[in-house]
Amino acid sequence: MVKIYAVSLVVGMLALVIWVMAKAFSENIDRPSFDPELRFGLAGRRIVAAMVGLGMAGLSAEFSPREIPWPLALLLALAGATAAAWYAGWVDREPDSADPDSAEPEPT
Repeated sequence: MVKIYAVSLVVGMLALVIWVMAKAFSENIDRPSFDPELRFGLAGRRIVAAMVGLGMAGLSAEFSPREIPWPLALLLALAGATAAAWYAGWVDREPDSADPDSAEPEPT
């Protein structure tokens, strides 16, 4: 399982770096066709985050100083992937107008 976690982490980190560079490139040359947010959307962002989360959580569980059996390490890795995918979708949400803390202050 360590090889699966390692490959997931490497591919996910590579995809993350390419995502950030493509986003910056598309904004610098003012060509939205290169923007990965428009091409792949929220689902693509969540997939990249899930790959990184699976790799990080899986390797952390496998190389823990505690003797964690591999099925439990797999569950922890899947929990890490789920948490990363959820956060990737949650972090860019629009503020709720009903929430008084998210409302912008009125100019004086």
